Parts: sequence; structure tokens; C-alpha cells
Amino acid sequence: MATNLVSAVMQFLTPDMIAKIASVLGLDRTVAQKAISGAIPALLASFADVASTPNGARQLTNTLTQQSASIENLKNLIGGSGQNLLQETGSNMLSGLFGGGTLDTMAQTIGKFAGIGEGTTKSMLGMLGPVVLGTLSQQQRSAGLDASGLASLLTSQKDQIAAAMPSGLASQLSAAGLIDGASESLRSGAAAASAAGGRIADASERTAYRAGQAASAAARTTAQWPYWLVAVLVLAGLAWFALGRSGQDEVAQLPPPSTTRTATGTVGAAPTDLTVGGMNLANQVNASVGSIRTLLPGITDAASAEAALPKLKEATAQLNEVSTRAAQLSPEGKTILVKLIVAATPTINQMCDKVLATPGAGAVAKPAIDELRGKLDALARS
Repeated sequence: MATNLVSAVMQFLTPDMIAKIASVLGLDRTVAQKAISGAIPALLASFADVASTPNGARQLTNTLTQQSASIENLKNLIGGSGQNLLQETGSNMLSGLFGGGTLDTMAQTIGKFAGIGEGTTKSMLGMLGPVVLGTLSQQQRSAGLDASGLASLLTSQKDQIAAAMPSGLASQLSAAGLIDGASESLRSGAAAASAAGGRIADASERTAYRAGQAASAAARTTAQWPYWLVAVLVLAGLAWFALGRSGQDEVAQLPPPSTTRTATGTVGAAPTDLTVGGMNLANQVNASVGSIRTLLPGITDAASAEAALPKLKEATAQLNEVSTRAAQLSPEGKTILVKLIVAATPTINQMCDKVLATPGAGAVAKPAIDELRGKLDALARS
């Protein structure tokens, strides 16, 4: 039987580690515990949502299989000299997988639930993201799971994830549109959490203690934590992580300076080395992706698919032009461009899957969608 993922994550998040995270974030320990007790099932629910489509499952698997580092290193990074890099890397990973807009909404919702600010919550999620992904990576490797197997594992965990959701948070996440795409068990998470209220106290440190105790027994039957985070940190500036959701998601941003914040919906100011022949390739990618994300949700039948074809083909042609010019970029410029493409691809793939599954629309749009996906894949490998 697969380890309970919530308990496995909480095995690492001992009371001492939670106190350390609280200190880093400048929070009261009880407040930090409340936020963390909500963040862990919320992240797992979102990963389950990500893996609910074939492309999303592949993207999540690709993210996990490229990781490696020791748990001791991770413990040392939290509150240590590598804290900022860990936090930034974790945020980039989650922004890539969920989309920047979705991560912001998650931070707002959990922050409101726990009574802390969005910025502080987002920093906390940046620290917790690698922990949750590390648990999934350990399960994937120990069980030899492919993308389909990983998706099945997450699906099998939905009842446990819903039961671990603190009372009141599930309804807020649902109202924010963050868990609507998950299973029925997740959508009824508020009721399940209410029934489990005696087991999970919103503002009590007993949550971490009990989860840690339960996980200790489970840990005796599992392998060592995977060695996955060092590579992430070494490659932080080159990291390419992605997966997205609904129409509110936007192209993942290049990390802005800590004193500024790029508006949601843009990729930020493009570096000068992404300009070739007078065309700023980052801006062109942003424009093309924005057009695609606007078009795809409007395809609901054969007629709307026909109407969208010219603009879909135009966006694909623009990406083809980007691909042609990208050959002239420096290696660093190519890496940044790949990161932008990979960050945008999961959301587009989810939208494409929805169109292809729509009676009447799928058959009409398939040739254009296949061409678009082929171009995105090619750019991601360039």
C-alpha cells in the first residue's frame, strides 16, 4: 500500500522544523503551524489536479525525475545561507507547475485562512514546495512509477488529502477556483475536514506532532529520501518547471528583483539578449501565448473551432518565427527562452486537451492543435 502522502510530508515537518520556518518568516509558531497544516494538503491537491491530464502528468513526472539532493541539505538550507535561493527556487517550481496567477491566489487564500500576508505565505509555499515534491519523487522512484502511475498514486490519495484539509480552508480554496478541477472527494473536502476536525486542529501544534508520529511508522517501510534538491539549487537559474490551470494562469515570470513586482500576466522585462533582428523574443512568446490562452477557452463547438483556426495558425507561425530567430541567441538567452516556453506549455496543453475532448470541436481543431503542440515541444528542446 502506498504511504499516506500527507503523513510522509509531515514526517519532515517536525515541530522543531516548523519552529524554524516560523522564525524565518517572522511568525508565531502556532500561526505558522496553522498555515502549514493547510498548505500541505492544498499543494498535494493541486499536484493531483496537475496530474489529472496526460500532459500534466508527464510534466510533473519530468519535474520529479530531474531532482536529486539529501534531506539533511534541505534541513540546513531552511534558515541557513541558502534560504533565499531555496525559497526562490521553490517558488519558481510552483509557478511553473501551477502558473504564477494560481500560485498568487493560493497564497492569498491560505494567508487569509491563517491570518498572515500573501507575501509571507508565498515565501512559505516556496519552502514547502520542494518538500512536497521530494515526497512525490521518493514515491515515484521507490515504486518505479511512470507518468500514468504517478497520476494513479495521486488519485488514490485524494480521500486522505481531503481529510487532511483544515476545516474552512477547503471551501475557501474551492471558492477561489483552486480545487474545482480535482476529484469529487476534494470538492467535498470542507465536509470531510469538518468530520476530521478533532484529528487536525487548525491552530494547534498537535497537527505536526501527530502527523509526524504517524509518518514515523510508515517511514520504516519506505526508502531513504531521494537525493534531489542539490541539482535543483545548482540549476536554479536554469530551472524549467511548469504546469498550469484555468484562464487566470499566466506565463511564469522571470524572477523580478525582491523590491519590485511584475504585473500578473506578463513575463516581465525581457533581457536584452533575447532581442534578435529587432524582435524581442520574450515579448513575442508572451503575446503568442496570451493569444492562445484567449482563443482556446472560447472553442466550444465546431463553429467556434473553425472561427479560431486562423488565429491559432497565426500564433503558431509567430512561435515558428521565434524558433528561427532563437538559433542566434547566446546559450544563456536560449535557456531563458526555454524556461518561458516550458512555463507556458502545461496550461496550454490542458486547454488543448479540453478542446480535443469537446464533441464537434475536437476534430476540427486537432490539426491546428497538433501543429501548435509540435512547435512548443520543439522550442522547449531548443
